Amino acid sequence: MNKKYIIICVFLMVSLCFSGCSNNNKNVMNEKDNNSKLNVVVSFNPLREFAEYIGGDKVDVKVIIPDGTEPHDFEPKGKDLVGLNNAKVFIYNGFGMEGWVDKTLSSLDNKELLTVEASKGCKPISANEENNGESGEGGYDPHTWLGLSTAIVEAENIKEAFVKADPANKEFYEKNYNDFKNKLETLLKDYKGKFAQLKNKNFVTGHAAFAYFCRDFGLKQNSVEGVFGEGEPSPKKMKDLINYCKANNVRTIFVEEMVSPKVSETLAKEVNAKVKTIYTIESKENNKNYIESMKENINLVYESLK
Repeated sequence: MNKKYIIICVFLMVSLCFSGCSNNNKNVMNEKDNNSKLNVVVSFNPLREFAEYIGGDKVDVKVIIPDGTEPHDFEPKGKDLVGLNNAKVFIYNGFGMEGWVDKTLSSLDNKELLTVEASKGCKPISANEENNGESGEGGYDPHTWLGLSTAIVEAENIKEAFVKADPANKEFYEKNYNDFKNKLETLLKDYKGKFAQLKNKNFVTGHAAFAYFCRDFGLKQNSVEGVFGEGEPSPKKMKDLINYCKANNVRTIFVEEMVSPKVSETLAKEVNAKVKTIYTIESKENNKNYIESMKENINLVYESLK
């Protein structure tokens, strides 16, 4: 009996030992998998979407500006920037979208960090409409990701950074980028022809975030709030908007989820128009990805102008 008992105990101890070793090996393998991924930090949601599409399972993407936060007003604290110390790639939009970037980068002690200004190479649109496309006091409109053609430029900049930081996976990144690019180009081509056939090109929003979108499709944007969401319009601005909507038979006022709809609703009531929500994609909305959100935006605007 004692001999049998000893044999059973030894067997159990050996089994536990192997089980422990197996779990340890799994933990080590998981740790290696995480460490082998390219650590990427992005400023906000649309850049996360681009980075994850191109990087797939080869990248680990962290976002500085949380969903539901207005990026124009965001000022990072120390805890928001911790991930940058270990990141290989940092992606920000540029054109004044993240006013805190230069100061942040100068304070970092991460010499291996590859910094990407996603909007580099995009043809800018002035934030000051009265300057006829020249950069004025207001600088440039930063909402480049809302134009399909400029989103392609941003995605290419991100792809090039991934290839530079992780050349072993060059073909993977290029394949994903080309797939993304082809989808955006197809969407752009399909709707360019449709918008070209419309007589009405006047597009009214609660926030002037869609200039690049409008440039892609030959539309004219007029908005309740300016490029940087400066707040409610003056009585004169409101009167001008009412007259504009009546003169151009505007039947839909588009408003974003993160902007108060009150003024847009007042405007819509004055001109007998509907209010509809449009995605700026600054945060993840209704669990839709970038392409799904853009398809819905484009179709909503097209249907409102028919």
